[in-house]
Amino acid sequence: MYAKEALCEKIITLYPDIGKCGIDIAVEYDPQKKIWLVDLKKGAHELKHHLEIPDADACMENKQCVSLGLEIDQLKKNIEGQQY
Repeated sequence: MYAKEALCEKIITLYPDIGKCGIDIAVEYDPQKKIWLVDLKKGAHELKHHLEIPDADACMENKQCVSLGLEIDQLKKNIEGQQY
């Protein structure tokens, strides 16, 4: 297991345009559900994502966080007004 700060920094390393830890992105571990909760905010837009442990592990191993990456792409489209 790793600290939430480490996971947050890794997500920002993989997706540098999403913001800053503690401001635009918050990461918390839910021990009951055994998942990471990722909360992204950009202006009036907000995205809450449940990051499964294997996905979080992939992030920490410098691989893409696939499910989170898809959500981040959708958030970017919403911010840019390109909703489909």
